[in-house]
Amino acid sequence: MKREKIAWTLSVLLIAILAFQLPRGLAQRDNDYAFVRTLVDIHRQVVNNYVEPIDEPKLENGAIDGMLNQLDPYSVYVPPQKQKDFDQMLDGAFEGVGIQLNQLDDGRIEVVTPIDGSPAFKAGVQAGDIVLKVNSETIEGLRLADVIGKIKGPLGSEVNLRVRHDNGEEADLKMSRQEVVVPTIKGHSRKPDNSWDYYVCDDPKIAYIRITQFTPDTYDNLRKPLEDLLKNGMRGLILDLRWNPGGRLDQAIKIVNLFVSQGTIVKTKGRNRAEVIEKATAADTLPRFPMIVLVNEHSASASEIVAGSLMDNHRAVVVGTRSYGKGSVQELIPLEGNSGELKLTVAYYYLPSGRLVHRKKGATDWGVEPQILVPMDEATERKVFQERYDDELLKRPRPKSMTRLTATQAAATQPIDTQLQQALNSMLTFIILGDNPVSPAPAATAPAIVIAPATQEAPATSAP
Repeated sequence: MKREKIAWTLSVLLIAILAFQLPRGLAQRDNDYAFVRTLVDIHRQVVNNYVEPIDEPKLENGAIDGMLNQLDPYSVYVPPQKQKDFDQMLDGAFEGVGIQLNQLDDGRIEVVTPIDGSPAFKAGVQAGDIVLKVNSETIEGLRLADVIGKIKGPLGSEVNLRVRHDNGEEADLKMSRQEVVVPTIKGHSRKPDNSWDYYVCDDPKIAYIRITQFTPDTYDNLRKPLEDLLKNGMRGLILDLRWNPGGRLDQAIKIVNLFVSQGTIVKTKGRNRAEVIEKATAADTLPRFPMIVLVNEHSASASEIVAGSLMDNHRAVVVGTRSYGKGSVQELIPLEGNSGELKLTVAYYYLPSGRLVHRKKGATDWGVEPQILVPMDEATERKVFQERYDDELLKRPRPKSMTRLTATQAAATQPIDTQLQQALNSMLTFIILGDNPVSPAPAATAPAIVIAPATQEAPATSAP
């Protein structure tokens, strides 16, 4: 009897809950239907009555874009025909032979650089080569876009390039079109054999690594050289995250965990998303060494998480200028009927100190504020970016803006890249003191040390 009474009571409660929720659900559904009816009616009236002929697919996409334009710039609709390219962009990959081309003033097509490990690289294409023929057909007089169109083709198919090397020799190079993964881990400059030289200073051994983006293999490709550098006697590391637009959050978390053994890495929280706290573990952490992170106003998203988390956990000193302030989390939501996917902002990133990374409208405080602020004007910044790019090219003669230095030479050098120079000078101090002199106060409240930039003339170059 008691059991029947309990069952009866539970049934009544369940009916009451459903009775309370059902009207709200039905009301929401009625609102949805009313909106769709209005949208369909407007579409029909425009198609039937507008003065000019209508491109219906363009009109439909415009309706979707109009809705999403009321949100933030990172919430976008990806139609089915663009999903593959969009997914490859997120993974830092594309299909082709892995070659970057440029058209010279005289019309010749020059190889800027092959991508490390790409079919073009393996076939022997070198930076500075002049492309003469594609599949035995001359390309003389063709525009760059037309040449690229000839080199592109179905995945797995072959293409033959006839090139002239810098020494005047010509070669026919055969390669197959494959998925090309763009390397995201780069050193300070290239050695004669095109392997990376990671050292920016020889005595003491100070390493430099630049991460250009966070793709699915960034963590694995970073850990290996770090382990080798430690075995080789590295005394300190400068991690350059300038001009890094971000990418995969999971990679950023794993990379922070390389250097931090305990504590909070990052928090994510949204209106309809529970707070998620990512914690560091000791299992994958490397031995401690002095560390500096470089950021600028082009460092965004995952790069801000890495820099801010390392700073908040008192593991690294941050040098440069305030980061971009893109601290939002996007989810890829598949839409019904294979009609594409929605990239929608669902949460924000928060650093261990509780600081919101994202720059909201009207905000005066956002991103990662360096502890050592080194301003750089726009012209100098463009020149620094170009120097970094030139130093990373394969097999191409180029002037060296900063070669590997001893501590004495470093102190006397005045390069264009004042941010890297300040990081190097600070690292030398840290090594003398024994470790990073990081203040135990929260980074968000610690005053920044401002280093005035040197006055320099920088020639105009193309913007990065």
